[in-house]
Amino acid sequence: MSEAFYITTPIYYVNASPHIGHAYTTIVADVLARFYRMSGVDTYFVTGTDEHGDKIAEAAKQASVTPKEYADGISAQFRALWPELAVEHDYFIRTTDKNHIETVQYILQKVYDAGDIYFGSYGGYYCFGCERFLTEKEIVEGKCPEHGKEPQYIEEKNYFFKMSKYQDWLIKHIKDNPDFIRPERYRNEVLSFLKEPLEDLCISRPKTRLQWGITLPFDENYVTYVWFDALINYVTALAYPTGEKFKKFWPVAQHLIAKDILKPHGIYWPTMLKAAGIEPYRHLNVHGYWNVEQSKMSKSLGNVVRPLDLKDKYGLDAFRYFLLRDMVFGLDSNFSEEAFVQRLNSDLANDLGNLVSRVIAMAMKYCDGKVPQGVAGDKDSMLQNAAQAAVAEVKASFADMSLHKALIVTWEFINTVNKYIVEKEPWALGKDSSKRQELTGIMYELLLALHAVAVLIFPFMPQSSEKILKQIGAGDGRRLSLDSIGKEGVLIAGGTLSRGESLFPRVEIPKEKQTNEKKRVLADTKPEIDYEDFSKVDLRVALILEAEFVPKSSKLIKLKVDIGEERTIVAGIGKDYKPEDLIGKKIVMVANLKPVKLMGVESCGMLLAAHGEEGLVLLTVDGEGAAGAKIS
Repeated sequence: MSEAFYITTPIYYVNASPHIGHAYTTIVADVLARFYRMSGVDTYFVTGTDEHGDKIAEAAKQASVTPKEYADGISAQFRALWPELAVEHDYFIRTTDKNHIETVQYILQKVYDAGDIYFGSYGGYYCFGCERFLTEKEIVEGKCPEHGKEPQYIEEKNYFFKMSKYQDWLIKHIKDNPDFIRPERYRNEVLSFLKEPLEDLCISRPKTRLQWGITLPFDENYVTYVWFDALINYVTALAYPTGEKFKKFWPVAQHLIAKDILKPHGIYWPTMLKAAGIEPYRHLNVHGYWNVEQSKMSKSLGNVVRPLDLKDKYGLDAFRYFLLRDMVFGLDSNFSEEAFVQRLNSDLANDLGNLVSRVIAMAMKYCDGKVPQGVAGDKDSMLQNAAQAAVAEVKASFADMSLHKALIVTWEFINTVNKYIVEKEPWALGKDSSKRQELTGIMYELLLALHAVAVLIFPFMPQSSEKILKQIGAGDGRRLSLDSIGKEGVLIAGGTLSRGESLFPRVEIPKEKQTNEKKRVLADTKPEIDYEDFSKVDLRVALILEAEFVPKSSKLIKLKVDIGEERTIVAGIGKDYKPEDLIGKKIVMVANLKPVKLMGVESCGMLLAAHGEEGLVLLTVDGEGAAGAKIS
């Protein structure tokens, strides 16, 4: 394992208050930082706010304040949120900080002196949401695909960075370092983009159009393009170029971003580093979106999930656990409060909470409220061996950013401990005085297992970890370490045990109001038809081979199905089903419906579904019905 670890979040743009997407990224970074600190690795964790550019200037104007006053207000919201979410960063940077402005100007001058910045004219379509010029290929039906607005044509003189000069180098670097951008799908996305010639990057804005930015060191009439400014924060935070932190942490730098800012981080930033004579970062870790009803969260859609609302309602650790458990890093995930509560009740209340309560209650009863004598590091101990196996798998999961797998492994260990209790039946041994030594040995093993659980969950749920440690008499401020699991000294014989409140009380889901389904169905009944009419409908068993969302639609899913031949159908089921959950299902399909185009995709058939109060339910085929089999 590396002797140092450097993790950064994006510095968040101060045009809006923080939401669950910001919380997820920052909590992931915090989990990583806690894990590596716990592994004995010197760790540095940076987050902050991006505060220059068109959108900030415009928002400030609308609020009748200066851009700096506006930025101060939103930046303070981010800074205040992180302690509320148990995020322990080492440095909070703002792009309005004096040291950052100086670093940006230093790098600009360096790249300019090397001949990689030139003055020229440019005309193109500018998206104020992206704060950059869009290429013709990026514009879809006359609009920016990310913001859904028509870009404005702007023609002006500006300074340009010779990004195209470094295209071949970047392609080679990505291919030579397969984990430079991960997961692989985003590496491939960048390489796909680089198949086309790179345009040089416009890195300035004239002060006649925009005053709010960092002045170019070589031309006081221009300010720096916000992305060229913002990206440099990652080295500013390390006191580039001469700081000791830069020397120690930059060679192991890892960035953590959402997929919407892949291009600036995967293309702009490495080429900027190359031009400035700085080695590239080690990893770019890219995650998906948190969606609500299959739509990306957005203020305009009114579907923004506020982190503190969930934290205050259900508890901090439950919130952190849900985010890390329910999103596979790199893929999109759909947020629902119902899924949140189900996860809380199942994993946290039933599995973890009950385990801790059972073990502490039995230890209080059978060991007089004290830690019994036992043997740590016992090679014959099933639980201690299981704990060591879990540690190895958790380490591997962190190494490849599979954080949900780390939690799955931890819960497998929790389930192992629960099974151990059932097999050993301590309550039965407690009735036989001759079994006293065996009983205390079992209780020691269980308390040692709780210590292992507390260590494994600490990066994810620090508060719950500390509560468990306190209950087992190990909450004395000792620094947690992965290497401490199963070792002598983590539990002191005779130490005081204590009962605590339930870690995760169950949350009741309100029952839906009962409705008179019969009356509703009767009201919806259509006119009678003859059997001859019905016989015209060709119903077939269809096996779903592939499924994906139709571009620019949050509802339509394109399905490739096998009905004896391959067909493509489009169905409006995206609010009720994820594409990945559909593959392999056998459904009922109308095979002789006339083809129709939906969002540019020809649909040759129609699936059948039932409408219920909880949404759509697909009609599926039970048993071994062959694909293409006729339904009659």
